[in-house]
Amino acid sequence: MPSVTYTIFRNAILAGQQVICRYGGRSRELCPYVIGTNRRGEEVVLAWQFAGDSSGPLPQWRCLKLADVSDARLRAGRWHEGGSHRTTQTCVSDIDLDINVQVRKHR
Repeated sequence: MPSVTYTIFRNAILAGQQVICRYGGRSRELCPYVIGTNRRGEEVVLAWQFAGDSSGPLPQWRCLKLADVSDARLRAGRWHEGGSHRTTQTCVSDIDLDINVQVRKHR
């Protein structure tokens, strides 16, 4: 059974909503794109962080282990498109939901 946090991020993908949360001791504002598990079976999400706290420049792609996310909640707001990347994502190895494949195709 998926965690509560997993369900929040999955619902955000389906609804095209932002997620605000805490991760790594920092406040994050994200648009999640791909959710599932990594090679170790941990719940993970590939998200575009467009605002909040970061040790590097924003916006940028983030791979978050959902067990380390706290205070996650949905937020209505403009969807932020992630910047293009030159390599295949390696965050999510067993994909449950990909906004570019399962969601946008049906809108």
